[in-house]
Amino acid sequence: MDFTPTPEQSAARELAAEIFGDLSTPERLAAGGSGTDAALWKALCAAGLPGAAEETGLLGLVLMLEEQGRTTAQVPFAATCVYGLLAIGAHGSAEQRARLLPPLRTGEAVATGAFPARRGGVRAEGAVVGTADGTENGTANVKADGTADGTADGTANRTADGTGRLTGVVPVVPWLCAATHVLVPDGATRTLWLVRTDAAGVRRDPVETTAPWSAGRLTLDGAQAERLGPHAPAACLVSDAYADILALARTAFAGLQAGVAAGSLARAVAHTTTREQFGRPLSTNQGVLLRAADAHMDIEAIRVTAYEAAWRRDAGLDAGPHALTAAWWASEAGTRVVHTGQHLHGGIGADLDHPVHRHFLWGRQLAGYLGSGAEVLEELGELLTTACPSPADRPTPSPRTEAP
Repeated sequence: MDFTPTPEQSAARELAAEIFGDLSTPERLAAGGSGTDAALWKALCAAGLPGAAEETGLLGLVLMLEEQGRTTAQVPFAATCVYGLLAIGAHGSAEQRARLLPPLRTGEAVATGAFPARRGGVRAEGAVVGTADGTENGTANVKADGTADGTADGTANRTADGTGRLTGVVPVVPWLCAATHVLVPDGATRTLWLVRTDAAGVRRDPVETTAPWSAGRLTLDGAQAERLGPHAPAACLVSDAYADILALARTAFAGLQAGVAAGSLARAVAHTTTREQFGRPLSTNQGVLLRAADAHMDIEAIRVTAYEAAWRRDAGLDAGPHALTAAWWASEAGTRVVHTGQHLHGGIGADLDHPVHRHFLWGRQLAGYLGSGAEVLEELGELLTTACPSPADRPTPSPRTEAP
């Protein structure tokens, strides 16, 4: 493994750091509310950074998302790159790539995904029945774990030409209010559907989340959708696209969490080295030093696991377990770090208007989006035990023959 960035990846990261640092200031963030920072998004697209994710790979995107996380910049960068540019670029048809990728690169279109970056998402249960003329019509019960207790029921009618009509409710979709396209996965058939947010039968209602992610409740009532990928019968579309995009999302949002945590710790370090108590800086106290050191190690763990998952995916290797590992570190360690960042600010950390509080909110939101540590570990354990044969199933080694 070699996580050394290429010149192109380093250039993209440096440009992202410059733009985020100049435009995503605490004053602009405070004034912007939960909406997208239009000027910042325009600057990012003008600089070609969303499109750079296609050229620099997932590792390049993770590096850029770290820089976004450091400033908690209010733009749908991760969602558009993961659920739009990378998803369509990897699994869309030639016609879909030619039609959808250019506006996503320029910012005219914004994409998001109608499922959390953890196991579940939208699952369809039931059979799709083929007819003699080659079309498919069927119904499915759709469940969406958009919130801890949220479920949705609906139907999906599919046709062989790659279009369909979707009905259902997804309680929480990040950046939905800013999106023009939503990627809706079907966990049972492992097919993916693209829905335009301005289409008939699509309704978006703003919802408040822990972090101001411009989220919304997605209601589909016979909404027209197109299948992502070549137009073929659904039975022939069982592929790794669903798992690949899920791993993409986990890795990308883990990289974003690494930046959020690093930004929180950087603010805490700046505060404790300048704030004095009893005639000396707070940073000279052993308890403060230990808390900061533990947070630093947690951030490095999030970073290196996200880098490994991204590197493996870019190299064409299996990255599913590694993406889950990165998600676990981002959820568990990320929560610890943003709590530490707020704690080391003392009473100032309790001020809801203080910049460090945004890092706390983003860290908690990302942990919830990726899934709790317990459920991520459960999925990782199931994946590993399924992939590895049990001792009873392993072949018995042949007896060794000793040399005379």
